[in-house]
Amino acid sequence: MPEADQQNLFLLDAYALIYRSYFAFIRNPRFNSKGVNTSAMLGVTNTIVQLLEKENPDFIGVVFDVSAPTFRHEMYKEYKANREEMPEDLRKSIPYIRKIIEAFNIPIIEKAGYEADDVIGTLAKKAETEGFTTYMMTPDKDYAQLVSDHVLMFKPGKAGGDAEVWGTDEVKENFGIDKAEQMIDILGLMGDSADNIPGCPGIGPKTAQKLIAQYSSIDGIYENIDQLKGKQKENLVENEEQVRLSRKLATIITDVPIDFDKKGLTREEFHKEDLRKLFEELEFKSLISRLELSDVPQQPAMQGTLFGAPETATSETKTTENIETVPHQYYLVENEMQRASLRAELSVQKEFCFDTETTGLDPHTAEIVAMSFSFRTHEAYCVTLPKKREEAQKIMDEFREVFADENVVKIGQNIKYDILILSNYDIPVKGKLYDTMLAHYLIQPDMKHNLDQLCLQYLNYEKVPTVQLIGKKGKNQLTMRSVPTDKLRDYACEDADLTLQLKLTIDPEVDKAGVRELFETIEMPLVPVLTEMERAGVKINTEELNTYAKKLREQIIQLEKEIIDLAGEEFNVSSPKQLGPILFEKLKIDSNAKKTKTKQYSTSEDVLIRLVDRHPIVQKVLDFRGLKKLLSTYVEALPLLVNKQTGKIHTSYNQAIAATGRLSSVNPNLQNIPIRDAAGREMRKAFIPSDDKHVFLSADYSQIELRIMAALSEDEEMKRAFNEGKDIHAITAAKINKIDEGEVDADMRRKAKTANFGIIYGISAFGLSQRLNISRSEAKDLIDGYFESFPKIKEFMDKQIKLAQDQGYVETIKGRRRYLKDINSANAVVRGMAERNAINAPIQGSAADVIKIAMINIHREMEKQNLKSKMIIQVHDELNFDIYKPELESMKKLVKTKMEEAVNIGVQLIVEMNAANNWLDAH
Repeated sequence: MPEADQQNLFLLDAYALIYRSYFAFIRNPRFNSKGVNTSAMLGVTNTIVQLLEKENPDFIGVVFDVSAPTFRHEMYKEYKANREEMPEDLRKSIPYIRKIIEAFNIPIIEKAGYEADDVIGTLAKKAETEGFTTYMMTPDKDYAQLVSDHVLMFKPGKAGGDAEVWGTDEVKENFGIDKAEQMIDILGLMGDSADNIPGCPGIGPKTAQKLIAQYSSIDGIYENIDQLKGKQKENLVENEEQVRLSRKLATIITDVPIDFDKKGLTREEFHKEDLRKLFEELEFKSLISRLELSDVPQQPAMQGTLFGAPETATSETKTTENIETVPHQYYLVENEMQRASLRAELSVQKEFCFDTETTGLDPHTAEIVAMSFSFRTHEAYCVTLPKKREEAQKIMDEFREVFADENVVKIGQNIKYDILILSNYDIPVKGKLYDTMLAHYLIQPDMKHNLDQLCLQYLNYEKVPTVQLIGKKGKNQLTMRSVPTDKLRDYACEDADLTLQLKLTIDPEVDKAGVRELFETIEMPLVPVLTEMERAGVKINTEELNTYAKKLREQIIQLEKEIIDLAGEEFNVSSPKQLGPILFEKLKIDSNAKKTKTKQYSTSEDVLIRLVDRHPIVQKVLDFRGLKKLLSTYVEALPLLVNKQTGKIHTSYNQAIAATGRLSSVNPNLQNIPIRDAAGREMRKAFIPSDDKHVFLSADYSQIELRIMAALSEDEEMKRAFNEGKDIHAITAAKINKIDEGEVDADMRRKAKTANFGIIYGISAFGLSQRLNISRSEAKDLIDGYFESFPKIKEFMDKQIKLAQDQGYVETIKGRRRYLKDINSANAVVRGMAERNAINAPIQGSAADVIKIAMINIHREMEKQNLKSKMIIQVHDELNFDIYKPELESMKKLVKTKMEEAVNIGVQLIVEMNAANNWLDAH
C-alpha cells in the first residue's frame, strides 16, 4: 500500500476483469427473470464494490480495449488471429457493463490503435513521476513487466477473497528473475497462445524462466547460444527472428499519446438513481441493499434499456406493477360464518390455489398463522388462525373436507411445503396437484423458480418482499404473528392470487415445451411421496455418533502427530499457509510448485492427490483433512438436527434444483455423506430403524447410468454384457487391452471402471490422466481404445452433440429437456461445456426419471396394501426404507419388482438390496 504522503490510483483492465467475472460463473451462470445471463455484470459490479469499500481509492479509471487494429497488428498480421470468439452472452453484457461503470461515476478510458495494457502502462508511468502509487487491477501476468516501486499489480481475489498485490519482490519470486523487465524476455521466449504470439517452438514457461534466469535476456541467450545443445539450440537458432518479434509484441509500451488527467481520474460520488435502475432491471437485490439504493427517489423508467427485447437495446422497459398499481380484492376471513361461506365457494371450484403463512421455515416445527385461497384472479381470501393450538386446530378441521376433495385440483408454489404444514394439523391434501415452481422448472430448468422471480418474468409484477414485513434475518427479525392483520392479509392473499395467475400463464408453456406428461405423471405424483418421506424422517443413534466422534478425534490427533513427525518440526497441520512450505520447501515434494495469488503454495485436494505417491506425508494430510471434515460436517452436526418432537432427522428434498432432474437434499444433505472411504461409510452405522420392531432396508440400482448409456447408444456388446450379468468393467478392460477377460488384473479393471464412468461425463484425456494419475498420452490411448471397443458409444456421443446443435436441447427417456444455448457458441470453452452436458444430461436425467417412477409406484403399492413400512431416504440411485419386520419379505419383493420394472429401457435393470439394523450393514 502507498506511503501516507502518496496518492493512490487504481487503473482497471476492463476486459481482463470482464472475462474473469464471466468464467467465474461458467458452471453456475446467473440469470435474471427475463432469462438474461447477468454473470459478467454481477462479477464486475462485485469487483468494483469490493475495491471501493476495501481500498478506498483516491483516483480511479477503467480502461477498455478498442476493437480497431493496433500497432501490433501492423507489426504482425497474425497477432490475436486465433483468439477465441467472445461468448455470445458476454458480448451482450458489454454495453450494460459500461453503463454500470458510468453509473459508478468512474471514467472510462480508451485509445484507438492501442490496447488497454499500453494505456494503463503509459498512465501508470506518468502517474509515478507525479508522486502517485498506481495499482494495475488485472489478473493478466503480462503486466508484471511494468512493476516498479510505485507501479504495482493488483490481482483481485476469488469469490470475495482478499486481493493480491505484486511489487518487484513478488514478480521476482514468482518468475525467478532479477528484475521485472525480464518478464518481457520470458514472454518473448514462451510466446502467448491467447494472443497468437509465436515465441520459440519447444520452449514453455518453465524453460523460458530457467533460460532468462541463467542468461538475463534474449540477447544474453543468443550471445551464449553455443552453450546450449540439441533440439533447444536448434529451435532457438532457426527461430531467432520470430523470438525477437515475439519480444516486441509482448512489450507493453509506455508512450501512448494520452495525457495523465489527474482531475479526470478523481474519485467522485456515484449516481445512485442510475445504479438503482440498473440493479433493479438486472435484479441485483442484495447490491441494492448493500449500497443503500432502495430509498433513492423513483424517477421515470430509463429509456432504451438493454433488456426490453432479447436482441436489441432500443425498446422501452415497462414499468413493473405491484400491489399498489393493480386493482384487486383481498378479503379477511375472521369468523365462522365467513369461513363457511368461503368453504362453500371452494367446494364448487374445479381448482383453487392455497398458501400458508407460518412462524418459521422448518415445516416440521412451524405453526400456521394464516391460510390464503384464490380461485379468481385478482381476488383472494385470508383465513387467520389463533395462536392457541387447540383453537387453530378447530379452524383447520373446518377445512378438512375442502383439502380432502379429490375432484378439486390444488394449486401452489412449492406446494410440498404447504402440504407438510397442513400435515402437522393432520389435514391431508388429496386429489390432483399443480405446483407452479415445478412447472417452470420443467420449462426452464436452468432458471430460478421462486415466486418473486416468476412474477417478474411472467406477470411483470413485483410482489411484496417478505423482508418488508418481518425484517432481515437476525435476532431482531419478527415472525408472521407480529405482522399487523391488514398487512398480513395483503401479503398472504397476494401470494395465493399471484400463484393462481402464474398457473394460468405458465400452463400453456408446459405443452409448448413438450413436458406435460413428465409434469403430470412424474414430478407432480412425486410430491406426495417426498412429503411422506420427509414426514417419516430417519432415526439416528446419537450415542453411536458420539462414540464415533471420540474415535475420530483420537485418529485426527494421531494423524497430526504422524504428520508433524514426518515434517520434522512443529506446525499447524490445519493451516495451508504453514503446510505449503513444509511440503514444497523443506521436503521438496514438488520442485515445480508455484505459489498462488495469495502468496501461498496451493495445497488443495487435487494438488495433493497428484503428489500422493511422492511422500507418505501427503496421504496422511489428505486423511487428516477428510476426518476433520467428516467430524465437523456430519458426526458432530447431525445430533444437533434431531427434531425434539419426533426424535428423528427430517431432511428436505428439492425437485427444482438440479437441471438434470436429480433430487437434492438439504438440512441435512443426506445425499452427500461420503461413502468412498471407510471412515465415511462408518457414518452410515448411526442411521438406524425407528425401533426394535423395524429393520433398515437399502436397495440400489447396479450401474444404472452405464446401463442407460448402453441402452441409449444401442451398443450390442455392452447391452449383451449387462443382460448376461457379466462384469462390465472387466469386459471393458479386456477389450481396451485386447486380452482375454481372465487376464485382466485389478489395475486394468480400475482404469476401465474410471473410463466407463468418466466417458459418461465427457471426460478429457487430461481429466482422465489426473483421475488415474497417469500420463496424458496413456489416458488418450485408454479413451481411444474405449471408443474402438465400443464404437456405438462414440456414435451416440456425436449424435447427442449434433442433436443439441440442431434443436438447442437434449432429452431423457421421459422427455425431460436440458436446454444448451451455448452448444453453437464460437467460444470453445463455453461450447465444450455444453457438449459435455449434451452427452451426460440424457443419461443422468434418465436415471433420475427411472428412480422417480420407481418411488411413485412403490409408494402407491404401499398405500394400496396399507403397509406400516416407510420409504425414508433417497440417494440418487438408492432407496432406503424403515421396514416393519413382519412386512420384510413382501417389501423386498415389492421394492425389487417396482424398481427393476420401473421403465423398460432394453437393458435389464438390476437392484441389489439388503436388510440390517443400520444403514451401513444394509448397504
